[in-house]
Amino acid sequence: MTHMPIPSPTWKLIRAHVRAGRTVIGIDEVGRGAWAGPVVAGAVILPPNLRLPGVRDSKLLSPAARERLSRDIRRQALAIGIGWVAPAEVDAHGLSWAVRESGLRALAGLGSSPDTIVILDGRHNYLQDTAHESQAIVKADALIVPVAAASVVAKVARDRYMALLARRAPGYGFELHKGYGTRVHQAALATLGPSPHHRLSFAPLRARA
Repeated sequence: MTHMPIPSPTWKLIRAHVRAGRTVIGIDEVGRGAWAGPVVAGAVILPPNLRLPGVRDSKLLSPAARERLSRDIRRQALAIGIGWVAPAEVDAHGLSWAVRESGLRALAGLGSSPDTIVILDGRHNYLQDTAHESQAIVKADALIVPVAAASVVAKVARDRYMALLARRAPGYGFELHKGYGTRVHQAALATLGPSPHHRLSFAPLRARA
């Protein structure tokens, strides 16, 4: 069976903004569906039309490729912001709020820049009621270079944090599953119960709290 190659992200869908001299900010978040750990968003500004060979949606990359690309992105980006939302905040305010807040915090980390357009991954433009001009594009993390770059830096930042968390809260295997609901994680919860790093509002955790 022949597999079609996965196309690399480009600037094609946002080239009009680049030609108009606008600063394009790509945003993507990771950790939305995890049972433990933070929701983390990356916001990235790249030099216009920069090529980043190998960059794509972080879910399609190996850990080693993500680490390498994260270093390349950080070396060449004009600005990078990372927004963190803790599990307790997810429990208190809900996942939709957490995704939006992580993006806003990532944007705040960039500082101010005139004439910007923010490109978000997905159908829902959670910035439409803010001062930021923005556009949501389905699968932007696979189609648009700055959003793919944001996906990579957010994923690497969160994975590194979960590896550190594994040492603070041993026994859960956070370094392996990064807080997602794998069998290893479920078995650890059955033995240890939830930790302070778990999202107790999530259905699989409510019965164990």
